[in-house]
Amino acid sequence: MSDALNYLLKARPEAMKAYFTFLKKSDNHLDTRTRDLISVITKVAVQTEGGFRQYLTRALRNGASPNEVIDALMMAFPVLGLAKIVWATEILLEMDIPEFRPENLDATPEWHDIGSLEEVPREQAGYYEIDGRHLFTYRKGDDLKVYDSRCPHQVTDIPHLSLEGRTLTCPKHEWAFDIESGECTAKGNRPLRQFEHKIENGRVLAYW
Repeated sequence: MSDALNYLLKARPEAMKAYFTFLKKSDNHLDTRTRDLISVITKVAVQTEGGFRQYLTRALRNGASPNEVIDALMMAFPVLGLAKIVWATEILLEMDIPEFRPENLDATPEWHDIGSLEEVPREQAGYYEIDGRHLFTYRKGDDLKVYDSRCPHQVTDIPHLSLEGRTLTCPKHEWAFDIESGECTAKGNRPLRQFEHKIENGRVLAYW
């Protein structure tokens, strides 16, 4: 929360608490995805980059597709104007989220070959670039996990050099993750995204 909002809460507590109560109840009839898309639009309207990145991440996590995000921005054109939509698009391009790349917008999820199971490191992280996406793996005994390299906070692509021991730390806001479990161990509260995977003819395949 900003210093200005904290000030208003202290200066006019009754009015501000009533306002926040109203906000919490005003979306009772909207589904989660619609609320998230509206939140994305509001952050673009006021050009708050951190808020845009955060709410974009939440919208994607709650099931909004990249096409829905783009459609929401374009539908809000009369209010936002072209300059703000271009501003948001420039941030999207900088984030380089694989799902937003033009060739992937209408792609159907499929199995991707990561490599030979025998070549996947044991009890240490593996790092891969597969079909334009970075992945981490962790193999212990018969258990294998395949993680997206993107931080669940603001979709920052975490480089393999950010790994120290079993701890993977996002360089942007220092969210830290246990690479064995995928759980967030510092700063944040959401785990790394795991991809469904299978072993077929000695090859590791991941689904996205």
